[in-house]
Amino acid sequence: MIELSIPGFGGLHLDTLFCDFNGTLARDGHLIEEARALLPRVANLVDIRVVTGNTFGSAADALRDCPCTLTLLGAQDQAKAKLALVETIGAARIVAIGNGRNDRLMLKAAALGIGVAGDEGIAAEAASACDVVAPNIAEALELLLEPRRLLATLRD
Repeated sequence: MIELSIPGFGGLHLDTLFCDFNGTLARDGHLIEEARALLPRVANLVDIRVVTGNTFGSAADALRDCPCTLTLLGAQDQAKAKLALVETIGAARIVAIGNGRNDRLMLKAAALGIGVAGDEGIAAEAASACDVVAPNIAEALELLLEPRRLLATLRD
C-alpha cells in the first residue's frame, strides 16, 4: 500500500497499479530493462495489473517472470475497457501509468494518473488526463518507490 497526504491534492491510499504495456513498460513489444528491474520492488507495495491491446503480441512472453496480472484487450474500445477495469477494482485505490490515447480514461479516473513520455511520446489526450508526466517508465515507477517526490510535485 502507498499512502500519502498531499496538501491541496488529497490523500492517496493506493493498493493497485494499472499499467499499459506498449509505449509504457515496453518498446516495440520488448519489456524495458529498467521496468523489469523495478517491477518486483513496486510489487512489494501494490498489486500490478498490466492492461494492453498487445500491439506486438509479445506481452505474455515479455512479462512471464514479472509479478503482475496481464489482461489482454480486444482491438475495439480499449479506452472504455481499461476504464471499466479501473472502476471494477475501485478508482480511488488505483494508480495508473500509460502513454497512449487509449489510456486517457483510466489515467483520468485513477486516484493518481502518471503519464510516460518515453520513446513513443505521450498522446496529448493522455497527457492532459494525468496528474504527473514522467520522462520514462523508470522515473514513473520510482515515484511509487519514493512517494515524497509526488508530494513535492502535486502539493498546492
